[in-house]
Amino acid sequence: MTGASGFVGANLVRALLERGWRVRALLRGDAPSLSGLDLERFTGDLFAPGLAEAMRGCDAVFHVAATYSLWRRDQVALTRANVEGTRNVLAAARAARVPRTVHTSSVAAIGVRSDGRPADETYQSTPERLIGAYKRSKYFAELEARRAFAAGQDVVIVNPTTPVGPWDAKPTPTGEIVVRFLNRRMPAYVDTGLNVVDVRDVAAGHVLAYERGRAGERYILGNENLTLRALLDLLAEISGLPAPRLRLPRVIPLAYAALGELVLAPLGFTADIALDSVRMAKQRMFYATEKAATELGVPRSPVITALADAVAWFHGHGYTTAGRHHSEDGWRSLSSKP
Repeated sequence: MTGASGFVGANLVRALLERGWRVRALLRGDAPSLSGLDLERFTGDLFAPGLAEAMRGCDAVFHVAATYSLWRRDQVALTRANVEGTRNVLAAARAARVPRTVHTSSVAAIGVRSDGRPADETYQSTPERLIGAYKRSKYFAELEARRAFAAGQDVVIVNPTTPVGPWDAKPTPTGEIVVRFLNRRMPAYVDTGLNVVDVRDVAAGHVLAYERGRAGERYILGNENLTLRALLDLLAEISGLPAPRLRLPRVIPLAYAALGELVLAPLGFTADIALDSVRMAKQRMFYATEKAATELGVPRSPVITALADAVAWFHGHGYTTAGRHHSEDGWRSLSSKP
């Protein structure tokens, strides 16, 4: 398994272990998110010379690893890790004669519909319409998986939407929204939307894709389409903190991000908002998730439970400052999963 120490990966490792799997994880260094777990560790990266040998004897490869960045300066690194890395992992799995590979793509590779309707697995934006180097890298990485399937390799593709829940150590951009909200650093919001899913349902979706997925098919792993305002209202219900009511016109964060990344960053100043992140917020990233639910049986746990567990996890691991007078037990009262 690649990407085992990341957000989705750490939850997938736990899902596999709970189901009785023996897990061999490719790790570049220490992995605090996997501390205390009974798994075999292989030190290296996506281009490690012994990668195929490390895969030999495995029933499946879960290729979860990816580099995430919305900064334009990281385009080369994104292409190397996400596209060339995927090509190398697939080749290693093929050389090791691994029966099936589950490739973790993203709805970022699919894009959004111009008519505003939720996109499903049959929809595909052209790469020119995908905003930012990250989304394009995931698109071309998925092409590598499709080419491998066309050449006879058993590959199933999963496309997570926006996962939330525990073990978001970095955190992800959505996790950062939760943390900023809890620390009272979100005075306003923009009018955008996203599909939110419990990260443990995403982990289960990977296992089900291995067990039941059709080779060459893609499966969107998601749940509920929410506006950002609705998401913040749920966080307010969970935490007892007020949700911001000021909606910013898009031109304000767009101008701020452009000034920081295009003008000030080249002069040596540190920009704090990527321009492409603001450009993405112009779109409502809504998706249809019926295929994975119907064909694979992927669960759809309540989003409010996943958010409550994310709040409790961030609070318990020192990410929150403001609002600590709110009871952790109160935050966990909406949680039903360990």
